[in-house]
Formats: sequence, C-alpha cells, structure tokens
Amino acid sequence: MAEQLREGNYSRFGASRLADGICFTFEGEKDSDCAIRLYEKRKGTDLSGVYRDIPIPKEFCIGAVRSVCVDGLNAAQYDYNYVIDGNIVVDPYARRIIGREKWGDYSRRETHYEVRSGFDFSEFDWKNDHCPEIPGEDMVLYKLHVRGFTKDGGVTGRNKGTFAAIAEKIPYLIDLGVTTVELMPAYEFEELVPPKHEEHLMDFEGWAPQAVTGYQMMQQKEYEEKEKELPGINYWGYGSGNYFAPKASYAAGGSASAEMKEMIRALHAAGLECIMEMSFDAQVNPNYIVDVLRYWVLEYHVDGFHLLCSDTAVASVICDVLLRRTKIFAMRFPSEAWEQTCSYPHLYVYNDDFLYASRKLINHQDANLIEYLNQQKKQHSLVGFVNYFANNNGFTLADTFRYVTKHNEANGENGADGNDWNYSVNCGVEGPSRKKKIMQQRGQLMRLAIASVVLAQGVPLIFSGDEFGNSQGGNNNAYCQDNRTGWVNWKQLEKNQDYFSYVKELLALRKLHPCIRSRVPMQMTDYQSYGMPDLSYHNAQAWSGEIYPSMQAVGEAYCGAYRGETGDFYIGWNFSQSGMSLALPRVAAGNEWRIVFGTGHVSEDHDRIQIDGCSVVALVTVPGKPKKAVSEKTAPVKEEPVKTEASGKKNLTGQKRAKRREQRHG
Repeated sequence: MAEQLREGNYSRFGASRLADGICFTFEGEKDSDCAIRLYEKRKGTDLSGVYRDIPIPKEFCIGAVRSVCVDGLNAAQYDYNYVIDGNIVVDPYARRIIGREKWGDYSRRETHYEVRSGFDFSEFDWKNDHCPEIPGEDMVLYKLHVRGFTKDGGVTGRNKGTFAAIAEKIPYLIDLGVTTVELMPAYEFEELVPPKHEEHLMDFEGWAPQAVTGYQMMQQKEYEEKEKELPGINYWGYGSGNYFAPKASYAAGGSASAEMKEMIRALHAAGLECIMEMSFDAQVNPNYIVDVLRYWVLEYHVDGFHLLCSDTAVASVICDVLLRRTKIFAMRFPSEAWEQTCSYPHLYVYNDDFLYASRKLINHQDANLIEYLNQQKKQHSLVGFVNYFANNNGFTLADTFRYVTKHNEANGENGADGNDWNYSVNCGVEGPSRKKKIMQQRGQLMRLAIASVVLAQGVPLIFSGDEFGNSQGGNNNAYCQDNRTGWVNWKQLEKNQDYFSYVKELLALRKLHPCIRSRVPMQMTDYQSYGMPDLSYHNAQAWSGEIYPSMQAVGEAYCGAYRGETGDFYIGWNFSQSGMSLALPRVAAGNEWRIVFGTGHVSEDHDRIQIDGCSVVALVTVPGKPKKAVSEKTAPVKEEPVKTEASGKKNLTGQKRAKRREQRHG
C-alpha cells in the first residue's frame, strides 16, 4: 500500500498507531517548514545512514501544533525524528530512544551522540495490577539508583544494574521493612558528557602549511591528545531527558518498557510502591510535565513522583484531577494557593531541615535540641514531610561519622563540587579505621542517627546501602562515579549484620506503634482528656522541667490513646558522651513502663531511667512488673580499608498541673 497523508489527531502528542499507519503530532509553528525524517532499519545496527523526509503540509496545523497521519507506514521498518526549519528534533513524546541501548558506549562519540525516536506500541498484561496506595503515615521510603543498586553485588548474572535486579531484591526490601521504592532518574538521559574542550573546536584545519607557527603546532598536538580523552559520565542522570522512554541501558533484556513494567507489577504484587524521580529544567512548560506524569501513571502504573522542577509546575501537578491520588514529592511548599483545590493529601516535602538539625545535635556542631524536637514532630494537615539523615546529595550515613572533609578529588573539579556544610565527624581518624574504640563510637553514632529518622513523625527515607553502613570513601557528590565509589557495596551487608538487624528492629517498632507515625500534627495538649497530652517533653523532672536549646538529653512521651493504642510510648534521647538520667511520667495504676528497644546499657528505677552516652531507648506501658534492666551491646561497624514552635517554652507548666496528672494516674 502506498503511503498517503491526511490531517492527524491534535489531541494526542507523539507517534500513535493507526489501523493502517502512524499519526505524528508535535509542536511546530504554522510558518515553519516541518517534516518527518524516517530512518531505515538495517540488520546489525539501529543507526543506518539511509533516510527520507516526508514534508508536512502547512495546513495540517492548529495553533502551534502540527499533526499528520501517514497511512501505509510500517513502523517496524523505521525510526524517526522531526525536521523543523532544518533542525533535527527528537520527539519529546517518544516512547523509545534509539542509540543508547548500551550504557557508557564511548564509540557513540563518532556520531556526536546521535539518538533517534523509536516506536513502541507493545502490549503488556498487567494481570489485574493495582496501586497499593499506602497511607503516608505507614510509608518507609527507600531511594536507589537503578544501575548502582546491584552493579557491585546483590544479584548475580546479567541482571546486575537493571530493572530486573530490583525485582529480584523485593524479598530483601520486604525483610528490611520498606514500603516504597524511589528510583533516581530511570527515564532516558544522555549519560555521556563530552569533554569540555569538545565544545570549542580548533581552527587549525584551515591553516596554510607555510603559515603554521610553532605555537600553532603545539596547539594542534595538544588538541589531538585531548581527542583521546573519554567523555565524562552523568551517572545520576539529572538534567533534561527523554521523559516518555525508560532508560534502555537499565534493561537486562531487549525491551526496557516490558522489563520496567514487570518490575513495577512485581513490586505491587508484593505490596510495595514505585516512585520515580523526575528532573525538569525550570523553563519546561508545566503542561508538558503534567503530560509526562499522566503517561507514567497510565502506561506504567507508577505510584508517585519526586519532582525537581519549578514551584509553578508542582502546583499544576498536585491540582490535576487524574493525578489526584498519585503521590507527589517536592523540595519545598509550592508558591501557588494549591491548598484550596487539594482535596486529597498527596503532597510530600523533602525535609533538609531535619537532616541538618539531627546532624548538628548528634555531632555537637551548633546543636539546638529545640530545633531537633521541632523537626521530630513536624507535620502538616495536608502535607507530609520526608525525613532523612543522608541522601544521594552529601555523605552517606556511615561517611558522616568517618570524614570531616569531603573527598571528591576523583570528580575532577578540584574539590569545588559537593556540599561544604556536612556537619560530620571522624571520631579521631579521617577515613577507615580498625581501632576498636573508634569503630565502637562510630557504631553508636550510626545507631543514633538512623533512630532519629525512623522515630520521627514524618516519612523516613533510607538511602540504599545506609541500612548496612555503605561508604563512598568520603565522596559527597558521586554524580559522576559510575564505579565502586558510587555503587552499593553489598559485602558490607555480610560484615555489618548487627547494624542491619538493628535497622530492621527499628522499622518494625515504628510499624507497631501508630503514635510515632501520626499524620495528624501533634497539639502537645490533652485536648481529648485522656489524662496526658498527645506529646510531652521531659528531662530530669517529669512534667515541670523546662527544655532548653543547649540541653543534650530529653524524653518524649506519647499518649497512645490519641492514636488508638492501649499503652503509652516513651523515647529517651541522650546525645551527650556520658550517661544521663531522665524522668519517666507516672502512668495509670496497674501499669508499668517496660523497655522495648535500646542502645547501650539501660537501667530502670521506678520513675527514672539511666541512658548511656550517645544512646536512645524506647519504653511502652504494660500491665505488670517491669524488667529491671536491658543490656544491648553496640556492635562496631566494620569497614574496608580504602522554635517546638513555642521555642523554649515549658512543655507543661505549673506544679498544679503536674499534681493533677499524678492524681489521674493514681
């Protein structure tokens, strides 16, 4: 059948399949000369040099949208791009990208990193798949890089560093206590970054031989030497991308779309969610961003998105009716008045303030206990907060206690890159150490750090590998480290099973007690007359003690009745190097405080508790006689060589109020 042109469908962008051809719709002014460039596919390569252009009649235009149906076109024979006023344009709605099937393929520099738009009309059997829609208060986020998560272990064979490997690791994630997996950019992006000198071509090719000077000959030789340099690697994948296509080199098999869908289907079958991190330039049209996210929700059943984009775009996304129950994660509150149209609480904000407040207090650098407590209880009626002690930007959790200074020399930027404000310590030795005392101290601090995240009211986020002490050798900006610096080192899991078990125990404790993962903001009053506030703070004295910014120990008491628990919950924090004594609030007659979790040696004496330095302990009220003591030794972490808004106010004031509470509890 000969190819025939007719006006297309302006409502659906990209390439869509018809009964007997293909419809192409894209942005193009009516006055522009537009064409579809069809590249012939040949055996052994997807990038042939044979192509032909199909000009698009200018009357096939509405506004700045061009659309044409090409009847009789066989998609299996071609790849395509658009030609607009002589410029080659990759389809921003392309569902497949041709040319990046192999990760870090340096031979592509010969074609100047050329890519083409590809057709993908494949069907997928979702088998009654449904999004889990895990409530925000039940979420435990686990952020990973698709390639780096398993490239250096965790799975065997050809699946390393792929979507298929993540599916293999689902039992591990469930065992840890994860509910939601966040993928760093997994859509198509250009990982090969041309060397800087390629941006400025030399002009020696036009020099006349008789006019070449010694200096020019030196320049030519220098240029030829630089030509041998390999491109850099955009390992993380941030920046502009081809947002409708999954990353082909992240697939173990031939179809990235099928493999990614299989991964998401497997996650859902196990009750886990999948969140995609998406990075857009500030000038990208918010309508395009909405189109992108809608596509991933409808076509790939994605549960949510971590957006790096303008505030205006975030506001457009969270107000979109189709995305109303899709989880949206942003870096800050959007500036628009989105609250008026947000009928479902699906917005979450990444909380850098928590990272700094906890690091400063644990590492004794400009510490402020009240700042920390405010971040611990931080909640909002419509917005959830994502808390983390470490993320891909900055030191890993383990490196926060191994390095004072960032060690980014391998990045090739003379140490100018990466965050300078790490609030880190090295416990006496910069880098790995085999000294037992230093390993013991680092182990204590790591336990205290992860407890600060898991026992806070917001959504806890664990960066992959932090659950067993993964290190990046002090590199706090591994964006270009596609090697064992940037990959998760699974050998550390075998060496640090004690710490891994500790993290699992913490997450299980959080799941068991709704009062420490409430979506409702704490009022710090007894507004339902249960006999004690929903949350109260205690120091050496119960109820009447005042909390100061300079203090290093505090007790947090949660009234379980406010969240449907039969008992109350108490967390004792000691950030000092020496043991501290904290008061336990008196409980109802017949009940006692019982220790359910703790680091270091903890002793109990009626209404007081003694906590070792750099330790945390959790207690619950239960009927009967309490245990007198619990001892849990802090195992060393092994290493490889290489303002409350009330700011300082008394949380409960007056001896009369304290006495009244004691009378209520008998």
